[in-house]
Amino acid sequence: MDLKISLPITKGVDYWTKRISDQEMPALCSTIRDLEKLAKDDVSSLASLGRSVMHDNALTTRILRVANSAIYNKGTSHVTTVSRAAVVLGFDTIRNICITAKLLTSLLENHNLSESVYQRLIKLMAHSFQAAMLSRVMLKDYDEALREEVFIASLLYRIGESAFWSVGGDFVDNLDQTLLTATSAKDEKAIVREYLGTSFSQLTQSIARAWGLGDVLTTSLSHPDERMPEIRSIFLANEITEALNQPHINTEKLNELLSAAAEIQNISLEQCKARFSRCAEATVRLAEDYGAIELVQHLPETAEIISELDKPAEKLVFREANLVLQLKKLRELTELAIQKADFNQVVQTTLEGILDGVGVDRCAVMLLSPNRKQLSARIAFGEGAEKLKQELLIEMQGGSNPFMQSINQKQANWLHEFDERELNELASFVNANFDPNNFKHGFMIAPIVVNEKTIGLFYADKHISPKQVTQQDFDSFCHLTQLANLCFGLSVH
Repeated sequence: MDLKISLPITKGVDYWTKRISDQEMPALCSTIRDLEKLAKDDVSSLASLGRSVMHDNALTTRILRVANSAIYNKGTSHVTTVSRAAVVLGFDTIRNICITAKLLTSLLENHNLSESVYQRLIKLMAHSFQAAMLSRVMLKDYDEALREEVFIASLLYRIGESAFWSVGGDFVDNLDQTLLTATSAKDEKAIVREYLGTSFSQLTQSIARAWGLGDVLTTSLSHPDERMPEIRSIFLANEITEALNQPHINTEKLNELLSAAAEIQNISLEQCKARFSRCAEATVRLAEDYGAIELVQHLPETAEIISELDKPAEKLVFREANLVLQLKKLRELTELAIQKADFNQVVQTTLEGILDGVGVDRCAVMLLSPNRKQLSARIAFGEGAEKLKQELLIEMQGGSNPFMQSINQKQANWLHEFDERELNELASFVNANFDPNNFKHGFMIAPIVVNEKTIGLFYADKHISPKQVTQQDFDSFCHLTQLANLCFGLSVH
């Protein structure tokens, strides 16, 4: 389907910064600039702060509710005015509460967005809010002013992306739908750059400069590898949030990130995990205090995820074919076909059916590069899934290349056990990370066809199981992948 777009595609970072600042979010931009001006005037800042928000009753209510919350009000008397809250908590703290409240109001109460874009925005804001809380906790032993600065910098770390989605309209909807076809972060970044003429990260940096959002944010964006505690905490908070929100948690990576977070706090890993679990509860409460209840459903079960990390590794259990689950996934795919569901939903359901229904050790979706000269695994499930993604980078050359044959012929193929000569020949098409021992028992592949064009392959194998692939396994694999292709065909019409 051709997308009809009136091209702001090549307008670039300056165009989008000006449009967001002047047309889409002028109230937030103005509020932040006013607050920055007040910060430089110690004499009149407190009284002026109260006057600057008093005309906005909803904003004032949110600010006071947060100022009186358990996180900020440490046993002091209840405050009833913004200026009084600034006296009790300090100007920097109340300023950042103002910015947070105004940001959430501006973004979450935008009713001109499609449902898909609105949900994308809510999820993005939830992750930003969680990262802000984690970064604040990591600086628990530092002064309150720095903790607040880090909180607001983490919250605004992806303001360019959040602000863009809040624009709404056909152009934004088209980008949203196009991103649903991306299967990696690299793909998403390329699509965004093509549409906007810039990246979301560059847009955030430009907005940060234009709105005067402070050195901590601009440094964390331009030099994320800085070793200063405040910059390091922002980087780690975002990385940990990303890891916690993955559909399949990479426990090794998450433990590494938590260990790094424990190191900058100078506490043990166990203490860090306990601290972050408590932070998750506080994050939910603070979101509610800000009146941003929509965020809560997109906050991960952090305490539960972290507790799972401490459980001893379970003994490896080899999967068996599960005909009941196969049938369930086939029914789900049929329903997705009726709904004309997006690419990612179909892929997820199909891989679940292959992994746990057919009973393989691992499976993947492999996609062709834009020039169709390489084929790589973009999504992988099962034992050693991450390693599989590193190994399966196929050069589309060679007459005996089974991957190329399956794509050209649009046919599924079951490759049986390989001898040493065949493995060496297979290795000639694959990248340097290829381990022949992981493929010597063979594998199954089937084409992914969209708009009558093969864009990649489904892949599955039993590389560690004592039982090898059977004819019934291959038939079930073909059934699931054929139904997936039917879904892809219907979704583009």
